[in-house]
Amino acid sequence: MEIILFIVIMVLGSMLDLRQKKSMIMRKKSGFTIVEQAIALVPEFENVVRKLDQQVTLRGQSKSTLNNYIRRIALFVVHFGKLPEQIDPEEINEYLAALALDPRSPSRSSFKHMVYGLRYYYRLLGMNKNAIALPSLKKDTKLPVILNHHELKELFAAPTLLKQRVVLTLIYSAGLRGQEVINLKISDVDFERRTIHIRQSKYKKDRIVPLADSMAVGLKKYLKAENPHIWLFNGKEPDGRYSVRGLSWVMRENLKKTSITKDVNLHSLRHSYATHLLEQGLNIVTLQELLGHAEITTTMIYLHVAQCPLIKPHSPLDTLYKYKKK
Repeated sequence: MEIILFIVIMVLGSMLDLRQKKSMIMRKKSGFTIVEQAIALVPEFENVVRKLDQQVTLRGQSKSTLNNYIRRIALFVVHFGKLPEQIDPEEINEYLAALALDPRSPSRSSFKHMVYGLRYYYRLLGMNKNAIALPSLKKDTKLPVILNHHELKELFAAPTLLKQRVVLTLIYSAGLRGQEVINLKISDVDFERRTIHIRQSKYKKDRIVPLADSMAVGLKKYLKAENPHIWLFNGKEPDGRYSVRGLSWVMRENLKKTSITKDVNLHSLRHSYATHLLEQGLNIVTLQELLGHAEITTTMIYLHVAQCPLIKPHSPLDTLYKYKKK
């Protein structure tokens, strides 16, 4: 029934005024994604989605980034009933101001993501002047929230399913991003060399990270029990992979079983990995390579949260000869 309604809206699009079309879509919007709603309301948006997809493919950029931004642009299109370039700049500013003041988004995340989405849209379609005209955003200076050793042990003991316990532990043990976890294939884990091969991650870079001995034991147990196919973690995605949304759900549900009160999420495991390695004496350059950061400045955020032991200022000459003060 919903599919039939969708087709009717598309066919009769030119015969209905914007208010009528929007009303029909809103009545059945629970059956459509926000992108489908935008295409039904403004058919030209389908060409925009196609162009953006082509540009991302040609530039070798992340499809997950594209999908996030397309959803934001679709929200904009549904609100105005037009494409962004067809809207007066003053109307856009009023809309963005309303998002910035939205009490349901105290961190202004809706506003920020909409600005990022529109900027992405304009630049990919060659409308740089429009992108520059958007409000500039100050970067947040919040420090990452870190789980201590006791909290991590409590979290890893919470899952009743072996698969959930292994995936959460693996993220911390190797400092992985959510997207990197779901992209892991069984063949990417080398038990003999004790390495994990992260392929074409953010910035289209490969990297090798160490496989912890204790993690290797857990992974072997998991592989024997679950017998996954191709992907290290099988899920309900069309290609058989797990989803990042599914991983986030696993984290949230297992946090509820613990006494942890910190505001943490799946990515907090990666933050904890980086911070704990610094505290254990790993140098910042090696940490940058392990995390796959393009810039050392990104890695340096962890220097602000790591509790590294303070060493009294001294001359290296004394340590060179192991000179003891008399």
